[in-house]
Amino acid sequence: MEKKERGSRVTHVLLLPYPSQGHINPILQFAKRLVSKGIKATLATTLFITKSLQPQESLVTIESISDGYDVGGFMEAKGIEAYLERFETVGSQTLAELIEKLNVSGHPINCLVYDAFLPWALDVAKGFNLPGAAFFTQACAVDVIYYHAHKRKLSDPVAILTVPMPGLPSLEVLDLPSFFAVPGSYPAYMELLLNQFSNLEKADWVLINTFDKLEIEVVNWMDGLFPVKTIGPTLPSMYLDKRIKGENAYDINLWKPDNGTCMKWLDSRAIGSVVYMSFGSMAALGAEQMEELAWGLKGSNNYFLWVVRDTEKEKLPSKFVEETREKGLLLNWSPQLEVLAHKAVGIFFTHGGWNSTLEALSLGVPLVAMPQWTDQPTNAKYVEDVWRVGVRVKVNEKGIVSRDEVELRIKEVMEGEKREELKRNASKWKELAKEAVDEGGSTDKNIDEFVAAILSKESI
Repeated sequence: MEKKERGSRVTHVLLLPYPSQGHINPILQFAKRLVSKGIKATLATTLFITKSLQPQESLVTIESISDGYDVGGFMEAKGIEAYLERFETVGSQTLAELIEKLNVSGHPINCLVYDAFLPWALDVAKGFNLPGAAFFTQACAVDVIYYHAHKRKLSDPVAILTVPMPGLPSLEVLDLPSFFAVPGSYPAYMELLLNQFSNLEKADWVLINTFDKLEIEVVNWMDGLFPVKTIGPTLPSMYLDKRIKGENAYDINLWKPDNGTCMKWLDSRAIGSVVYMSFGSMAALGAEQMEELAWGLKGSNNYFLWVVRDTEKEKLPSKFVEETREKGLLLNWSPQLEVLAHKAVGIFFTHGGWNSTLEALSLGVPLVAMPQWTDQPTNAKYVEDVWRVGVRVKVNEKGIVSRDEVELRIKEVMEGEKREELKRNASKWKELAKEAVDEGGSTDKNIDEFVAAILSKESI
């Protein structure tokens, strides 16, 4: 498609994600959608990320800014508070310098799309008289919970639950994001999440990585406050509408997936016979929990593919690998989309991060949710009680998911009475996700309207 132009100028959008894989990939996938609509897209991420992750060749240009920790990134900081404070100071300056550089290079910026975790980026954009779009990487339901907490400056879970939140199902304390369920935990992260709304009224658009039919009531409510546009699910086009040629994978991985071994192993398994287990890039489970997961998997007597990072392998029971050699495959990292799309995978046993949840919904895979922190408890609530595509594990008095519970939940989804209902619902959401991004779907229309609005602002 030809680039959208005004005179001899190509319309150019700069996109700034929070520098972690779970935030970079959704915004990068959205950038590719913009490119497919004729927009020039540039992704700005930190120097440490650009040096570390080696992004593959892409239709999206990559530029760098500094977070103040160019050598070691987040691990160089003395904590999340120090990191965020320095990132705001140094990031504001270097983002402004990047915009200036691009403006004089013949490719001036027409709009900034910024991760809602970085509200200071909107202030930078307004300093250049640029329109700005906040990009929310979590579910709209979770965003609404944080909005209510921000608006009333509440942190106590009981107080949160007494506030009417239209569009949301009935919630208990354990259904709330973990920062409410365990008051005082990770206060810097709590502040980060509430600050997403600190200047949101100045944003020209609010983009959310979901699709209308998945969260229609809560999306409609939030749209009454802000100019909301749902632009998800942000998966590569091959797994959805197949309209973007060559768009078959994410561009960025923290670890190199073992595609060959993984897919060859899956190819030899029967349809729906494999339990895929992965807890994302950040979760670090305790040794006792790893042991319970291991023996629960073995007890379920299913084939399993388990992603266990090298740093976590020492937590496995000493004889586990030997005793499950005929049934299981352990990988340091997997090509998750390829795995979930494979006919051999019957369920996804997951922490329930939003990206993983959206991927499973979009590929029609039932879930066993074992939430760890942040938005994951709320996602698990929706998985079990709203979308009805899976079940949620229960923890014991020690806060551990026992091997018996692991085995029970796997069997419940793989062979229990709910099996057919969960599979039907998963298939339904898969079709609705495709419908949303396909030509004329709700997401496709929203992206078209976003592009048209940028062009309209540019012409003023």
